Amino acid sequence: MEQPEVQAMLQGIREARAAGEPVAWATIVGVTGSAYRREGTRMLVRRDGSYTCMLSGGCLEPEIVEVAQQVMRDGQPVRTEYNLDEEVMWGLGIGCGGAVDVYIEPVQDEPVTNRWLEALERGELAVLATPLEPGLGRLFVGEAASAGALADAGLEAQARARAHQVLQALQPRAATHALRASDGRTVPVFFDVSLPPAELVIFGAGHDAVPLSRLAVQLGFRVQVVDMRDKFALPSRFPGAQVRLLRPEHFARALEVGPRTFVLVMNHNLLIDQSTLAFALQTPAPYVGLLGPRSRFLKIAEGLAREGTPLTPEQLRRVRSPVGLAVGAETPEEVALSILAEVMALQRGYPAGFLNGLEGRIHDPTEAPVV
Repeated sequence: MEQPEVQAMLQGIREARAAGEPVAWATIVGVTGSAYRREGTRMLVRRDGSYTCMLSGGCLEPEIVEVAQQVMRDGQPVRTEYNLDEEVMWGLGIGCGGAVDVYIEPVQDEPVTNRWLEALERGELAVLATPLEPGLGRLFVGEAASAGALADAGLEAQARARAHQVLQALQPRAATHALRASDGRTVPVFFDVSLPPAELVIFGAGHDAVPLSRLAVQLGFRVQVVDMRDKFALPSRFPGAQVRLLRPEHFARALEVGPRTFVLVMNHNLLIDQSTLAFALQTPAPYVGLLGPRSRFLKIAEGLAREGTPLTPEQLRRVRSPVGLAVGAETPEEVALSILAEVMALQRGYPAGFLNGLEGRIHDPTEAPVV
């Protein structure tokens, strides 16, 4: 799930618990063929039938709500498959051409579930392993510690090993894996993933940075806006973002740019952009974008070479210039959309081409993601 959805769901759970009301969540644990959403998508259902987030475009939700209400009454999870290519909803075919496997369960107030909710709230990298058969327990595995256990020792050993593999993946994804229990039978285990929000550092607090920051916040990025001009670096201009008033010579001491940090350089000042780019390329940032035409980047590269710090071939390849996707963007809002579309495509391992004519699942990346 995306960060805004996660936060909305957590808020719904908090409100229900404060009111002493039960809630259930429905999770897509498997997808065959084409579907609206992919594995790991959750939907929170309240006792009155209201819900937060969606598993489809609105086709599955009424039936899922009905099942979830029964789950809340019985206290027992239900796993069911919804065929999206047959006339199963109100006598109408949904027409996606696939099927989704949905696991619906009550949200329990118990240690393992609460530790998982805490990881989601904090944005920790963690895995929740849930056997899709009742009575086998649940296992939380984080980077530093774990919680819970599975009733079968052999199953737990395999689940722990698989969870650590997921944690070490370049871009961990939720999925169901068939594991073998001690008695030899096969048990499907769903591995859900909590990911830290991706970070976006925007160097430059000009007019065009405002819609870029706003859209990035809406998409769930943890945004920092950095500028040395106090008339521009104002928190009131960038709601939801952290605004830093810094000069380039202070970047190395004041900023932490890690392997999940996307960097955009857009100061609209050649010398400041030059200093900023030199700093960004010394960090492990997987994405360094420079606003402006290619000729401007080449001038900056020439300036760094004259200063005695020429960019290496690898550094030259790392810079995205011009930045964004070629969608004919002109206004600041359109440019923001173009840039963040490129960031999202690289983050998730997609080629950012047209979907027209594509056969098969649209949610399968075709290349390695950059984070």
